[in-house]
Amino acid sequence: MPPNVYIDPEVVIEEGAVICPMTVLKGNTKICRGAVVYPFCDLTDTVVGENTEIRSTYSAGAVIGKNCTVGPFACLRKGAVIGDGCRVGDFVEIKNSVLGEGVKCAHLAYIGDSTVGAETNVGCGAVFANYNGKKKRGVTVGKKVFIGCNSNLVAPVTIGDGAYIAAGSTVTEDVPPETLCIARARQVLKNRLPNLDK
Repeated sequence: MPPNVYIDPEVVIEEGAVICPMTVLKGNTKICRGAVVYPFCDLTDTVVGENTEIRSTYSAGAVIGKNCTVGPFACLRKGAVIGDGCRVGDFVEIKNSVLGEGVKCAHLAYIGDSTVGAETNVGCGAVFANYNGKKKRGVTVGKKVFIGCNSNLVAPVTIGDGAYIAAGSTVTEDVPPETLCIARARQVLKNRLPNLDK
């Protein structure tokens, strides 16, 4: 075992897994064969699937499938279930949500109390707005959906299979399958005012 590693006695590490220095593994954590846990991971009650790589990540109560890449600087909270072949990148937080196989969520996003279908792409800055001040509700996203950068999905909404959410949209109504949703103000171009300093 490398130096500067903390592993609880309940932790299960399968043959062929790699645990790097500066790692904390606690509770009922399981690291499956071929997985690599890189430095600065803090994992509690987390399952890391076969051949998955996880970097500089905090996870508590998550299940991560096979052949995934997670991190750096991801936060997986209780109830996060990451399907096989997913990409969860830097500054992505997932809480009590299920990601289908092959979902890509590369950076700067929040997914809470929701389901995301297989092969969906979640763009940079996308937020699943799940809390209205009194109650938490979820978003249901179908398969092969494209969610553009800086999109807000205001729960409860359903996004159908193959839908495309344009960047900068705030979605408050259901989006049918195979639909392009543009939910933002239209760009307006006007002549500039003369320079008053001259």
